[in-house]
Amino acid sequence: MAFGSLNRTLDGLSEPVLAHVGTSHGLTLARWWAHWELRPELLVPVLGLGLLYGLGWWRLRRRSGADAVSAWRLTAYGLGLGLILVALLSGIDALGEQLFLMHMVQHLLLMMGAAPLLLLANPLPVLVWGLPARLRRAATRPLRRGAAPRRLLAALATPQVSLVAYIGLFWLWHVPAAYDAALTQPLVHDLEHVSFFGTAMLFWWHVVGAAPRLHGAVTVSRRLVMLLVAFAFNEILAVAISFAAAPIYPYYAAQARSQGISVMDDQMIGGAIMWIPGGMMYGLAAILLIAGMLDRESRAARAIAPPTVDASAVARV
Repeated sequence: MAFGSLNRTLDGLSEPVLAHVGTSHGLTLARWWAHWELRPELLVPVLGLGLLYGLGWWRLRRRSGADAVSAWRLTAYGLGLGLILVALLSGIDALGEQLFLMHMVQHLLLMMGAAPLLLLANPLPVLVWGLPARLRRAATRPLRRGAAPRRLLAALATPQVSLVAYIGLFWLWHVPAAYDAALTQPLVHDLEHVSFFGTAMLFWWHVVGAAPRLHGAVTVSRRLVMLLVAFAFNEILAVAISFAAAPIYPYYAAQARSQGISVMDDQMIGGAIMWIPGGMMYGLAAILLIAGMLDRESRAARAIAPPTVDASAVARV
């Protein structure tokens, strides 16, 4: 029954219908991409990090060759930064104040899109190489062996702590009082996004294995366990939201529903977005980890394999 309602709602969100649904700001779901907000406090650092990474990437390749840092890492970093801008500056952000489902899309882009893409780019060493030569040593000093900041980070950001923080804050912010506070108070909303993105960076840092590796090489089995635990808690919360019998968040229940989606359908679709695409991201990460492990084992086996013997040559002896 719930899925039937979900399907009917999704079928109703056609382009012609959405194009004629107005809002107080003239913003519709069909044209979320046409609305962009200029926020220099976000745009400047994101573009600055992009330029710094690009410069470091170019310097490393010029110094050590194309194998020093792959082109796909530059692409991943650019996509990660792009997703941050899409999530926070496009119409997705404004629509998230009207629709729970769009707020969920925003969180998915930040936590399961931007964060892992940025870390796949292994950003720290590349960003350091983007700095002027005289600043590189100072930038890496806090992370040298024995340095107090390195020891503190290693103690506070273990795989276990990162996993608990990632799951715990995600659940905490979905408590109705906290969620509604974020939607009504801009500073709380910014804090929500910073905590979501920050804990996601910690979680995916261990899963991806990006530098600095303060805890040694985290085994593939341990990373898979982290993904499985995060997946399980994500699905539990998503199912609870999708199949709730009444509106969970008073803020959204009080909205005028100018986009033509009822509060219950909005809540159901938002939970489904967390449930299905969110769950698929953890599954995709697990598949990539297993594929990488099998590829390394295959290459290692080929490297130590004994030389083949020509059976016909043996027969002639």
